[in-house]
Amino acid sequence: MFKKVNRIEHKRNKTEKPKKLNPWIPRIFNHQCYVTFLTGCYSCLWKFRQWEKTKVGFCCCTWKEQLFCPCLVISFVLSLMLLFLWIETSNEYFNFDWVTFLGRGYWFFWSIFILSLAGILTAYSSLLLLLGFLLLWEGIELYLHLCHKILVLLVILLCVILMFIICKFWKERWLVAGLSLQIFAPYVHLVSITVMVILFWPVAFYVAHLEREGLQVAVGLPFLLILLSVYLMPLGIYSPCIQEKENLGPKPTIFGHRGAPMLGPENTMMSFEKAVEHGAHGLETDVHLSYDHVPFLMHDFDLRRTTNIGEVQPESAFENPAFFSWDFLSTLNAGKWFVKPELRPFYNMKPLSEADKERARNQSIPTLADLLTLAEKERKFVIFDLHRPPPKHPLRHTFIRQVVRVILASKIEQHLIFWLPTHDRQYVRSVAPGFQHVGRLVSVKTLAKNNISIINVDYKKLFPNGLRDYKAANIHINVYTVNEPWLFSLAWCSRINSVTTDNIGLLSQLNHPHFFMTPKFYMFMWLLADIISVLFIVAIFCFHWRRETKKEKLFETSSTRTDTQSGIENEEDLHIAMKPPARVVEGPWTLAALHPALPKSGKQHQGHFNVAAPSKKPLPIKNAVTPLKPGKHEIQSPMPTTIFELTQAPTRQATSEATFQTTLPTLKVDKPTMPSIEVPYP
Repeated sequence: MFKKVNRIEHKRNKTEKPKKLNPWIPRIFNHQCYVTFLTGCYSCLWKFRQWEKTKVGFCCCTWKEQLFCPCLVISFVLSLMLLFLWIETSNEYFNFDWVTFLGRGYWFFWSIFILSLAGILTAYSSLLLLLGFLLLWEGIELYLHLCHKILVLLVILLCVILMFIICKFWKERWLVAGLSLQIFAPYVHLVSITVMVILFWPVAFYVAHLEREGLQVAVGLPFLLILLSVYLMPLGIYSPCIQEKENLGPKPTIFGHRGAPMLGPENTMMSFEKAVEHGAHGLETDVHLSYDHVPFLMHDFDLRRTTNIGEVQPESAFENPAFFSWDFLSTLNAGKWFVKPELRPFYNMKPLSEADKERARNQSIPTLADLLTLAEKERKFVIFDLHRPPPKHPLRHTFIRQVVRVILASKIEQHLIFWLPTHDRQYVRSVAPGFQHVGRLVSVKTLAKNNISIINVDYKKLFPNGLRDYKAANIHINVYTVNEPWLFSLAWCSRINSVTTDNIGLLSQLNHPHFFMTPKFYMFMWLLADIISVLFIVAIFCFHWRRETKKEKLFETSSTRTDTQSGIENEEDLHIAMKPPARVVEGPWTLAALHPALPKSGKQHQGHFNVAAPSKKPLPIKNAVTPLKPGKHEIQSPMPTTIFELTQAPTRQATSEATFQTTLPTLKVDKPTMPSIEVPYP
C-alpha cells in the first residue's frame, strides 16, 4: 500500500504541473481584469474597485451622460454613412485624385486617405458603443471620459464637413451609392436580418427584466416593427441582376479608356497595345492640336502630370499643350512618371515586370495618326474627345476639318470611327459619311432628329434618366468610366452594349456577372433567412422566459422554506424550553460516559452537564459506596429560551446548533456534589 500511495501522489504531481507552468492565466483572464479593461477604455479608470451595479430598467448614468449618449450614436451613424458612401464610390477614386492634383500640384491618393479616415472614425465610434453596451450588461454606471467626449464631437464635426463638401461638389456620388444598392440590396437584406437576430438577445434580456408592462411594450414593440419591416424589405427591392437566365443579355464590349492605363502610361502606344492584347473592342482617347496643326493624344490641359516638362522646361509646365509645336512635344518623355511608385495613377495597380518598366520609360507622346494605324491594323473602333484649341490658336475655328483630313489620310475604314464631337456635324457627314455619329444624354426625339443611334454617357446620369426609353428605341449605349466589377455586372444585367474602362485587365476576364441570381433562388433565400431568424428569435425568447420563470419559482420556494423552517424552529425552541431538566439529552461528558463501570445507583443523574472537577489531592479509598444525590442547585426551574431571528432560511445544522444552544441556559456548572467513593484496596 505504501508503493501505491507513492504512485498516486506521483500521478497527481504530473497532472498539477501544467497549472504551475501557466500561473499568469488566472491572474490575467478573470472577471476583475475584464471589468477593469472596460472601465479603463471607456472612462479611463484603470484601477479596480467594487462598482455598484444598477438594476435593469433603472437609470444607467447621470443626466449629463444621458445628454451625451445621443451624440455618441450620431457620431456612429454619420461616420458609418461616410464610410459606406466612400466605399461604394471607389469607381471614382482616380477622378477625385486627379481633381486634387489640379488644385494642389502634386499627386497623392487622397481618396485612400479619406477612406482610411472614415474607417478609423467608424471603428472608434463603434468601439465606444460596444464598450458602453458591455458596461451596461455588467450593470456598471456609464461615465464617458472628457477626452472621449471631445473626440466624439470632433468626429461629428469632421463628418458633417466632409458630407457637406460631397453634397456641394460631388452630388453624383450619392447616385453611385444608390446604384450600388441595386446590386447589394439582397445581401443587405440578409445582413440586416442577421444583425436584428443578434440584437434580439440583449433586447429580450432587457425586456424580461423590466417590471412594468408599459416599459416592456415601449421597448419591445418598436423592435418588432423594425424586424417586420426588415422581413418585408424584398417587396421594395429592385435589382437588375435578379432575372431569369434566358433574359440575361450578352457581355458588354469594352473600350480601353486611354488605352490600358493600369498596364501602361495613359495615351501612349504601349497603353493602346496592352488594351489590344486584352481583347479591347475599341480604343478611347483625347485629342489636342499642336500649334503647327498636328493632332496628338493628351488628356490634361497641361503637361505636368504625364510628361517630364518640369525637368525640360519648368517655366512652361502650366501652359496649354496646344501652344507647343509638335517638334518640341515629340521630344518629351511620357512614361517615366508611370514607373515611379509615388506617381502611379491607381492604388490597385499590379506591379510591372522589368521589361514593362523599361518599355514604359521609353514612351513618348503619340499622334492621332499613330493610333489610327494601330486601329486599322487590329480592326478596332476608335472614339475620342476632341478638345477645341484655346483662343489665339491658328486652328481655333477649323480644328474639326483638320482632324477629319488626318483621319481620311490614314485610310482607316470609316465605320471604325465613332465620331463624338458635336461641332460642325453637317460638314463631317458630307466629307466622311461612313463615320458613326455618337450622341450625348439627350432625348430620344433629338437623337432621331439628328439620325443618331449611338450614345456615349456617364453611367451616373444614365441609370436614373431614361434607360428604358433608350432600350425601347434600340439605341446603342456606351457608358463611361466603369472600373469596378459590381458596376460592370450592373451594366451587363441592364443590357448595356459597351463600357469604357481603365481596368480592362480585370473586366475582360469576367465571364458571368457578379451577384446574379434568379427570382426563384432569391425567393428561396428570402424565405429561408426569415424562417431561420424566426426560429432563433423564438429560441432566444423561450430561453429568457424559462430562465426568468425558474428564478421566480426558486425565489418562491426559498421564501416558503424560510417561513416554514422559522416556524418549526420557534415550536422546537418553545417545546425544549418547557421540558423538565430530567429529560435533558445525554451529552458526551456525563458520568455514564466518564465512569461506565459505576453501578446503577451511580447513574441517577446521567445526562446532566455538571461534572465533578478533579481534585488536586488523591481521594482516600474507602470500602463503602455512597449513592449519588443531586445538589441543591443542580435541578432548576425551566428558564425562558431565546428565540433567534434569522434573516435567511436556516439549514439543518444551523437549526440543530441553535436548538442546542437554547438548552444551555437551563444548566449551571456548580461545585461538584459527587461524594467520595470508597473501594477496598486489593
